[in-house]
Amino acid sequence: MSDPASNLILYPVFAMFALVIFVLMRMRSMRFAAVRNREVDVRFYRAFQEGSEPEPLRVISRHFVNLFEMPVLFYVGVIMTYVTQNVSGWMVGCAWTYVALRYAHSFVHLTSNNVPVRVSVYFASNAVLLVMWATLLVQLLRAGEP
Repeated sequence: MSDPASNLILYPVFAMFALVIFVLMRMRSMRFAAVRNREVDVRFYRAFQEGSEPEPLRVISRHFVNLFEMPVLFYVGVIMTYVTQNVSGWMVGCAWTYVALRYAHSFVHLTSNNVPVRVSVYFASNAVLLVMWATLLVQLLRAGEP
């Protein structure tokens, strides 16, 4: 049985899942509305080839795809941290910081889409991810020392 404190590293994963579901539901409602309002022909969604989507739909579609790019490394890092029993307050804090930055990135991307701000938040989240992975590597190397 795992230490209940080590489960704290898993809660940020649920928060990321909630973000993905929110963006998915928003994208779904926007697409349905666009088809209903004849802004997009439903045939476009067969292979995403004939015609195009209005910019707001392209933005949210791209953002949804983005949530399955770098965040995958977050999920793997959290799982590795949990499985190797290297959960610490530092790692939990990094995980929550990553999630907060991803929420901020989503907010900027899906509202003002201010590119300099969006890119800054995106790279800040990636820096946190790098810190998480480096911390885990150092912890694993130290655990392997005699």
